[in-house]
Amino acid sequence: MSVLASNLPTPKMPAVLVPAVAVVRSWKTPIVLGVFAVIAVVLFLIFGRSGTSRLALSTPSDFFQIPVIPVNTRLAGIIVPLLLVVIAVVAAVLVSRARKVPLWLVAVFAVLFLFVFLVWSSAGQTIPIAGLLVGAVGVSVPLIFGALGGVISERVGVVNVAIEGQLLAGAFVSALVASITRQPLLGLLAAMVAGTLVSFVLAAFSIKYLVDQVIVGVVLNVLVTGLTSFLYSTLLSPNTETLNSPPRFQRIQIPLLSEIPVIGPVLFRQTIIVYLMYIAVFAVWYGLFHTRWGLRLRSSGEHPQAADTVGINVNRTRFWNVSLAGAIAGLGGAYFTLGSVGGFTKEMTAGAGFIALAAVIFGRWDPIRATLAALLFGFATNLQSVLGIIGSPIPSEFLLMLPYLITIFAVAGLGGRVQPPAASGKAYEKP
Repeated sequence: MSVLASNLPTPKMPAVLVPAVAVVRSWKTPIVLGVFAVIAVVLFLIFGRSGTSRLALSTPSDFFQIPVIPVNTRLAGIIVPLLLVVIAVVAAVLVSRARKVPLWLVAVFAVLFLFVFLVWSSAGQTIPIAGLLVGAVGVSVPLIFGALGGVISERVGVVNVAIEGQLLAGAFVSALVASITRQPLLGLLAAMVAGTLVSFVLAAFSIKYLVDQVIVGVVLNVLVTGLTSFLYSTLLSPNTETLNSPPRFQRIQIPLLSEIPVIGPVLFRQTIIVYLMYIAVFAVWYGLFHTRWGLRLRSSGEHPQAADTVGINVNRTRFWNVSLAGAIAGLGGAYFTLGSVGGFTKEMTAGAGFIALAAVIFGRWDPIRATLAALLFGFATNLQSVLGIIGSPIPSEFLLMLPYLITIFAVAGLGGRVQPPAASGKAYEKP
């Protein structure tokens, strides 16, 4: 029986149909890298400069001194552009084989381009690297606070275009309260309250009355700008000594850590607002992705109907978290008057809220990535100041445009395909 069975023809098994998977090749990154590689070849290789650039890494108060590093400008202008071309070609080959360009490769490209740009622009001069980075962190502080507020707000489902107004309100109120009380800590708390009040209006109109969130944000920016400018002209300016001379926070040096070259001056010789920024970045990241609060917040911004089904009050969650976002952005505004500039001036935020919003998008609504994006924009802003001081041949008009060019390039060029939270910007009505 078994012999007969073995001789019988076996039926053919039906072929398993495997659905075809479309391979999507995005040539955006290789194209952007290729364009910048060509720019590097033309600018640094063909129109290269002669001389020696000196990179100063240490400050006089460091624990030990690092010698100034001399770099041959002409040699760097030959080697680095060729390396950039190689990286751009590698990126194109990877995409042609349907492979993703690794982030570290893009980071290496950016670092090399920045290095050769610094060397080319400072031929025959000395660039204080530590001072450049310290200034970049200082410029980035309000951007980071604003970006953190934007991440929280948009993760919960409300587009926060009013970051500019929250920063400006925090700067104005902190200067006023700190000047009257002579207590910068009270000014810091007042800035949080001011940012919260601005976000209250945003939350009330967009969540309660279902007004378009972008329109409310734009109107709030105009309202706060006009109100603070009017109060500055009529109240602060005539009484500068009593109402617009806030005491600033002193820098706090962390023992031992502050004496490490480069890292010490950048991270551990800062004011209390900067140390609060470190805590805020970690707290927002940990809270969003490792706590029940973060899960409820993200579910309200991704699928509010599903969140409502499991018992989450979506609109209440949105309201209170938008208010929290405003308080965090208010801290960034306080940095202008209590940690950096001093007295309040008209429109002193100078569009920082919109750059913070760009950092949110570039960082893909992630607090760590948004922080890194804000640091990039802050570095570009401080770079134009440093290059102007050392007498770079780059036209001053281009230097003024540099931070905004970096912003456009980062969001449009390296942001990739960004997908915001599914329900961000969409009002929710309980069925």
